[in-house]
Amino acid sequence: MRKRFEQQLSLDLIPITDCPVNYKCRDASEKISLALLTIFKNSDYNEKIFDLLESKLSKNQLKNGRLGMDLWQIFVLAQFRVGLNIGYDRLLRMVDNDRSLRILLGIETSGFQREENRKKISYQNILDNVGLLTDDILREINEVIVQFGNNEVFKKKVAEASILKTDTFVVETNVHFPTDYGLFWDASRKCLDMIKKIMAETPELSGWRKMNSWRKNLKTMCRQIGQNSKKGGKNKEEKAKELVEGYVNMGENLIEKILIFLPLVPQSLTNQLIIDDLVEYIRLAKMFMDQLQRRVINGETIPQEEKLFSIFEQYTEWIKKGKTNPSVELGKKLAITTNQSGLIIHYKVVEKQSDSEILIDIAAQVLATYKKIQSWSVDKGFYSKTNKELLETQVSMVIMPKKGKLNKTEHQQEHKKAFIILRNKHSAVESNINELEHRGLNRCPDKGYQHFKRYVALGICAYNLHKIGAKLIKDELERQKRVHKKAA
Repeated sequence: MRKRFEQQLSLDLIPITDCPVNYKCRDASEKISLALLTIFKNSDYNEKIFDLLESKLSKNQLKNGRLGMDLWQIFVLAQFRVGLNIGYDRLLRMVDNDRSLRILLGIETSGFQREENRKKISYQNILDNVGLLTDDILREINEVIVQFGNNEVFKKKVAEASILKTDTFVVETNVHFPTDYGLFWDASRKCLDMIKKIMAETPELSGWRKMNSWRKNLKTMCRQIGQNSKKGGKNKEEKAKELVEGYVNMGENLIEKILIFLPLVPQSLTNQLIIDDLVEYIRLAKMFMDQLQRRVINGETIPQEEKLFSIFEQYTEWIKKGKTNPSVELGKKLAITTNQSGLIIHYKVVEKQSDSEILIDIAAQVLATYKKIQSWSVDKGFYSKTNKELLETQVSMVIMPKKGKLNKTEHQQEHKKAFIILRNKHSAVESNINELEHRGLNRCPDKGYQHFKRYVALGICAYNLHKIGAKLIKDELERQKRVHKKAA
């Protein structure tokens, strides 16, 4: 059964509160550890986080927890995984060998036990338990972390009204560059993978002796189309049409063979699950074959709304932000709002919307919590007349540069000294974005949209913990410096 945290008192078990901190170490793990340790020692915020975990996780999830994984350990491991931008394998190695992390988890001994008796956590244990956290849980936990940072760490900076900055960047999904012939290859090979699974479940079936030949021929034709698209020459278009026709015909023959084969498959729960996946891959293969014919053979331009950029991460968007490098990014836009301490107080995964379309929704959520805002800066992408007028009714100073030509009043407003200073300071949010990308939010390795949102939420929490830990270390080093100065 999952509990908040109950460290069994024994002769050689080291208490979590005795976790060592090296204040001169600049590694991110030291900062995240210190922030987590400080929250753990603070009973008020400790209680809030555990209350959220217990209320959000279902009773069955709490009751059926794997042996040894308490809520505190789940929370710590999740933050280390994304905060250090590492995979589960490296996290497992740290759990086995990093003494400071083991003390923070509450599983390290003082050395009297034999190696075989040391507490260990398995790979599958970590994977399953960290996966229980969701975007909704982490969003509320992040609010508690921000409250802790504002009230206990960055006291002086947040004593006055908030100074907010909002911007967006792209969190890439783990997909290859999409081409219609490449995506058709993905769909067709997955069809063959499903057939292989069916044959393994029901070996008495026949008819797929040349399965490897199908795969090899489809891959060869896919490569030929890709190579032809890179070449020049006066016969390039004719060659492309010839290759695509052969590629599509082979795909049609494969799908026809599969549809003849499916009624012969014996009915069982396992086979039905495989067939459901197979039917979806067939649908995708047909869609890409149709797009290939329309684009290459008929010369049509495929509308953007009809395109799919991955058969595995179907929520992926093709995003152009007007940058030279990279000119195109594949993923989802993430909008973040930071305060004067650099903490991210709000974030939003953007669903096929422009920056100007999301600002009102962000403002409504932020203003519900932060009543007193001194200034709020955004870039030109967020500008609309409606956005500016609505924000100005709630915020003392709105830094929202206008797109296009300015009239006389707008020119005077945007050339005031206060406006220019705050507009120049807005670029600080870019450093926050850069740090987020180093905290793991450059590319999401997890599969599925819900896991994508969870990964983003973990990245935001880890970023805020890193900021808090860095400030705690800075304050402690300054304190030590003052002590040495007095002693001298």
